[in-house]
Amino acid sequence: MTENYDKGKVLEDLFNPDISIILAELENGSKESAYLANKIGISEEEIKTRLGYLIGAGFVISSNSPLSYTVNADKIAKIMESDENYKNVVDGLTELDSYLN
Repeated sequence: MTENYDKGKVLEDLFNPDISIILAELENGSKESAYLANKIGISEEEIKTRLGYLIGAGFVISSNSPLSYTVNADKIAKIMESDENYKNVVDGLTELDSYLN
């Protein structure tokens, strides 16, 4: 099965501070758009805009009535595990930790 998304764009969005603040709120489960807008201090439309690419690529799932968002944690974990740059950072941090301890 071929995924139809730009991996670089997904990773860019996942690490974008304006988007990751929303994703952090979704870490513990689905949240309503109104809650996110109130908590973060931006409009519901801006929430939808910021998450747009991740929704289209299936990394965030949106539901209607009321509008809410959920992170597809399995899909995010898979892209993070397959990213060489991410692996190198984790390996580097692990090695640094071993030197410090």
